[in-house]
Amino acid sequence: MGKHAKHLVWDWNGTLLDDIAAVIGATNAAFAELGLEPITLERYRELYTVPVPKFYERLMGRLPTDDEWVVMDDAFHRHYWLRAEDCGLTLGAAELLAARQASGFTQSLLSLAPHAELVPLVRRHGIAERFVRVDGRTDRSTDGKSGHMVRHLAALEGVPAERIVVIGDAADDARAAAYVGAKAVLYTGGSHSRRSLEVAGVPVVDSLAEAVAVADELV
Repeated sequence: MGKHAKHLVWDWNGTLLDDIAAVIGATNAAFAELGLEPITLERYRELYTVPVPKFYERLMGRLPTDDEWVVMDDAFHRHYWLRAEDCGLTLGAAELLAARQASGFTQSLLSLAPHAELVPLVRRHGIAERFVRVDGRTDRSTDGKSGHMVRHLAALEGVPAERIVVIGDAADDARAAAYVGAKAVLYTGGSHSRRSLEVAGVPVVDSLAEAVAVADELV
């Protein structure tokens, strides 16, 4: 990867993977176990934030304790992974990834989804070969993506941050990009409303095709 290369760092959940229905279903199934009221997609998109315990604080009026968080996190993931197998890629994602690879530009995948579950799922969708690197979360940290982005970029070797654009569906993706000196484009089809994304101060788009086009303009 040369010094003039353009590189995309893709988010997974809510960006390449069209899983928002699974997320809402799993969230409400977990909420039912925890004695919380169900949430609509619209309210979820207005309240959701990273780190995720802050999301629960917005719902509950207080941060969950460490013990409560373990129960909440386990309940969500138990319900989510039952649904994730039925989720497809976002419209046009496979074609965009293939075209990007064919163009000679590189791309990678960085997600806060557990690495052990992420990699097999990416492979099952037939897109693993499109990326020079796939990284998921390897611990139970509730931190956002910034620290993971540092390690991800270090592993890429040879791509300067100013030639990198992060494409994601959460304000945390923009924060992680800014943390390492990269740029970001945010997509409205996932976890955040357009209004909550626009406060991040980066371009906000309604399709992945538009995200790639804007990313190319940025670098």
